[in-house]
Amino acid sequence: MPVITNVEDLRLLAKKRVPKMFYDYADSGSWTEGTYRANEADFQAIKLRQRVAVNMENRTTAVTMVGQAAKMPVAIAPVGLTGMQHADGEILAARAAERFGIPFTLSTMSICSIEDIAEHTKAPFWFQLYMMRDRDAMARMIDRCKAARCSALVLTLDLQVIGQRHKDLKNKMRASVVPSFGNIVDIATKPRWVLGMMGTRRHTFRNLVGHVQGVSDVKSLASWTNEQFDPRLSWPDVDWVKQRWGGKLILKGIMEVEDAKLAVEHGADAIVVSNHGGRQLDGAPSSIRALPAIVDAVGSRTEVWMDGGIRSGQDVLKAWALGARGTMIGRAMAYGLGAMGEAGVTRMLEILHKELDVTMAFCGHTDLKKVDHRILVPGTYPTV
Repeated sequence: MPVITNVEDLRLLAKKRVPKMFYDYADSGSWTEGTYRANEADFQAIKLRQRVAVNMENRTTAVTMVGQAAKMPVAIAPVGLTGMQHADGEILAARAAERFGIPFTLSTMSICSIEDIAEHTKAPFWFQLYMMRDRDAMARMIDRCKAARCSALVLTLDLQVIGQRHKDLKNKMRASVVPSFGNIVDIATKPRWVLGMMGTRRHTFRNLVGHVQGVSDVKSLASWTNEQFDPRLSWPDVDWVKQRWGGKLILKGIMEVEDAKLAVEHGADAIVVSNHGGRQLDGAPSSIRALPAIVDAVGSRTEVWMDGGIRSGQDVLKAWALGARGTMIGRAMAYGLGAMGEAGVTRMLEILHKELDVTMAFCGHTDLKKVDHRILVPGTYPTV
């Protein structure tokens, strides 16, 4: 087993162990992938100020995110097809998050179902909802979240239409998760992955199959999914979700101040500054660049979080210093899961936490809640 010291180590190992069609699905952006690359690069441009001769004992990175205690300001982001990075992937990631002490978010387009996660975990988890045309199906899904005692609903607003990801087209990725001949050949070279999949019954979108009218198998699922993402999604739909749900509501996909203000007006308990990991609008700014203006506009009225490009605990610290009161990580989780299953997700969280904790100390702080933009070198970070 190789020595794993950072998230990049996990990525390289996942690339070896996960079939190409599924690895590329998680590790790709739309069109030129310019925004995907900017999400990471813009973090690297931000520099930290080192302080010395400060007592570094009794450090804490503990926070709350929409009232839920977290060991650090990190939650697992919703990632579709997580159960194809590793068998039972969503269950394994949720268990790792629970044991580590951070929130986990299940995607609508997950392989494991809401009920699967509830059965295999004790901590409350979050569910991410894509708005579909079938409102009855959406209402039933929200009711299932209530029955599973989900503690927050994450409504994704930036997938009314789907950005083109060239790698998915070339890999012949389909909603039905049926590989082409070329993909089957590639899968045959991944025996560890194959053995895992042979040991589980979870191979399709279990939040949908058997729960949506007319969707009973892989073929009908593909047809339904291709027609269901709703381009009509608008703020009245957000109101409908909030009323139907009745609990904590997090709105994900906010990149502009105008939309952040509307999100607050429509009752968001938190908003996630996010460009969908560079998978939707290519050419959009990075999430970290969009963050300060949105924090300035609405940070006193709702919790502002961000996702996109986080590959280290230093990135988490930089986002916190710029006003994010939480972060969400998707690809880093997928890398850990694909590399080593539940142990890989746990290792990824350990790496992020240690990097966050030690970097905070180097910057002269022992309590994350007291950290602000003054730990950053002026001129290296985005401002309002």
